[in-house]
Formats: sequence, structure tokens, C-alpha cells
Amino acid sequence: MVQKFLPLIFSAAALLIAILYGRHWDHQVRTLMSELEKSREQQEQMLEEARLPEEGLMYRAVSFDLPEKASFAGEEVPLHEPEVRERLDRELQINIYLHSSTLFLMKRANRWLPPMQEVLRKHNIPDDFKYLPLIESGLMNEVSPKGAVGFWQILKSSGKELGLEITDEVDERYDPLKSTEAACKYLLKAYRKFGNWTLVAASYNRGISGLENALTKQQVNNYYDLYLPQETARYVLRIVAIKEIIENPGKYGFTINPSHLYQPDTLRYIEVTQTLPNLVQFALRQGSNYKLLKRHNPWLRAERLTVRKGKTYRIALPEVKALDQER
Repeated sequence: MVQKFLPLIFSAAALLIAILYGRHWDHQVRTLMSELEKSREQQEQMLEEARLPEEGLMYRAVSFDLPEKASFAGEEVPLHEPEVRERLDRELQINIYLHSSTLFLMKRANRWLPPMQEVLRKHNIPDDFKYLPLIESGLMNEVSPKGAVGFWQILKSSGKELGLEITDEVDERYDPLKSTEAACKYLLKAYRKFGNWTLVAASYNRGISGLENALTKQQVNNYYDLYLPQETARYVLRIVAIKEIIENPGKYGFTINPSHLYQPDTLRYIEVTQTLPNLVQFALRQGSNYKLLKRHNPWLRAERLTVRKGKTYRIALPEVKALDQER
């Protein structure tokens, strides 16, 4: 009798299993879809939180307006000329979007521009020339492929002509302030030649004779009327662009907490009149170390310092409190 109903029993069991399994599968599908929906909503929320407000700059490329007026060393930039306007536009937009490089340039400028300004002022050179080493080296002791060195990118032959000491042990091109003094000698010489500060700035890149030849051949007397190699053609406009950004950072999207700016180092100076055969030991005797000696005296190029008779060197080291902080 039971055997007669077995097929019916098996069919009913199979149907029940299918129904139960279907319900289970439907539950799993619903659970999965719910999780996916939550994940999508979470991602949208994260994107919304990450999205900057309309005035934000990180995710949008903005073409910034040029200033209505621009000048260098008191001499007007002829922005009414389309070609000049486009050249400045290029340099301004490029340096705005070199975000990290320009930020660090601003931070270093806070440390180095004030003492450089004092040197320029002493020689009656316009304040705007403080921006020249910003585009030359980024205020870092770089060495160019041509061998130009330091903040002002001075060649060895030029450095010696300008009164800098350059030997295997000492290279004053690496001294930010002594190299500024040397640069001032060049700038004054160029001004006596051209009588125009914009041409003086251009000559720092092209050279006095190179710029003079270009003026003579093209029969003009103005930097903005000259056809020049690209590097020199861009040079002065790059200075003007950096000046505009440094003086108006917020206008171009730069916000720097004042506490993030690099401050001048608190230093003490030791006068050295005798040869130091081992600068590592000298630094240790002064309660410092060789790394800090090199940081504050990059003009020392060897591990010893030979001092000729009658010669005195001033070596900078951190004050004791400052030294404890640096450690």
C-alpha cells in the first residue's frame, strides 16, 4: 500500500524542498542586493564628502585672470600687447598649477627673502630682484648641467670675477648671502650698460654681451620688443608671474598656515683663524655635529678647512636651544 503512494510522496517532498530552497535563495538574493545598495550609497556619500565646493580647485582646472597691471622693478609690463599678455598668461598658469613646488617655494621664501632684501637695499637695487633666485634655483643650492651653482646660479668663472672664493675646500657660490652680494655686482654693472632694470634681469639669463648684440641687430631698445631664444623670452615674465603669486597667494588658490612657513635659523658664529684639519671633530667640539655644520655652511666643500695667514672664516652653528630642538 505504501509503495503505491511512494511516487506521490517523493513528488510532494521534492516540491516542498524546491519551495523552501526557492525561499532561501530569494532571501540570499534580497540580502545581497541590499548590501550592494548600501555599498553604492556609501560610495556616493564618500564621493560627495570628497567633492570640493564650487570654488574648490583640486578637481577642476581653472584659467585664472591676469592682473590688470603688472610691473617689474617699477617698469610696466605692456599687457596691452597680445603677445606679451599671452607670455605672462603661460608663466602664471604654469606656476599656479605647480602646486607643491610653488608651495615649498613660498615656505623657503619666508626664510631667505628678508636677508636678501637687505643686501639688495644696501646696493640700491630694486626689491623685485629678490624674485630672481626663486626662478633660478627655487632657493636651493642646485647645480645646473652647465655648472652654475647656488641660489643665484653663478658659473665658476663668473663667481671669481665677482669676488667669490672658489676652491676645492671653499665655494662661496653656495653661501646664499655672499652669492647675493656677488649677484648685486653683476646687476649694477648691467644697469650701467643698459639703464633699464628689465633688460638687466634679461641679461642675467642671456649675458650682457648676448643681450647687447640682440638689441643692436634688431634695432630696438626694449626687452618686450626683442625676439629672443625661448629661455630668455620667458625669463622676465616668469619673474613677474612668481612675484604676482607670492604677493597674492589667496587670489590664485594658495592657502598657507603662517606656522608652516620656514623661519630663519637662530645661529651663532664662530670666527676661525687657524686651519681645521677635521670639520667633523670641530663640529662635535662645538656641541653640534657635521650634518648641522653642512646645513648652515654649505660653502664648506670638504671635511677640512685650510686657513691662510691673515684670513678669517665665520662658521655658523645653531644656538644651543635651537640645537636641542633640531635633535
